[in-house]
Amino acid sequence: MPDELVDDLLARARSEEEIVRPGGLLSQLTERLVERALEAELTDHLGDEPHQEPPGGTGNTRSGPTRKTLTSEQGPVDMKTLRDRHGSFEPKIAGKRQRRFEGFDEKILGRSLGKAPARSPCGPRLRSVLDYR
Repeated sequence: MPDELVDDLLARARSEEEIVRPGGLLSQLTERLVERALEAELTDHLGDEPHQEPPGGTGNTRSGPTRKTLTSEQGPVDMKTLRDRHGSFEPKIAGKRQRRFEGFDEKILGRSLGKAPARSPCGPRLRSVLDYR
């Protein structure tokens, strides 16, 4: 993740509370990351991009999204989940009937912060705010 992007995100948060509170920066970032991953999973499942005809005339297309709340280490994450007309889409990142989104810290933040160079202005700040070691 580019330092400039992290710096831009952190500039919007003026306190630890704005980063870690429910609905704060971490919650919003989790929501967007999961939603984008779901979009990619559905595109892969259907074999077409949004607003394109399905390949081979399968008739299986995107259906309207529904709202879902997942409980994560950062608190509740209210997000939209995607569906297909045939109901054959089985998302892996936030599965059907899944209510807990565990491992975000280890899977996502750990990878991002673990790669942040020590001289990076964002790495130490995020580590201290999140008490990440």
